[in-house]
Amino acid sequence: MILALLALLASDAGGSAVEELRFGVEVARKGLWQEARFRFERAVLLDPENHSALNNLAIALEQQGEFDKAREAYERALKLKPKSLYIQQNYDLFREADDKRNRKAKKKP
Repeated sequence: MILALLALLASDAGGSAVEELRFGVEVARKGLWQEARFRFERAVLLDPENHSALNNLAIALEQQGEFDKAREAYERALKLKPKSLYIQQNYDLFREADDKRNRKAKKKP
């Protein structure tokens, strides 16, 4: 019920998932990660099956230090497009960096 309402509200706001995704990529390239995240979240809201939007959302979340949410977004993207080499490479790089962060955090007293 809530998802249906959110989808309805998002569709009333105009724009398509593709337009939101395109704009999100533009602002991400400029380092405007908060705006990029907002656009990628809207793209996912408009099209929950959009693996590219989820992949890009994961990157934006990672840039903002939201590592648990980034992992979830990467995993959702891979579930939708399991043979995507691009998503898999992004996820592998993320996991490697996340593992290092976690090891460093455990070493600190």
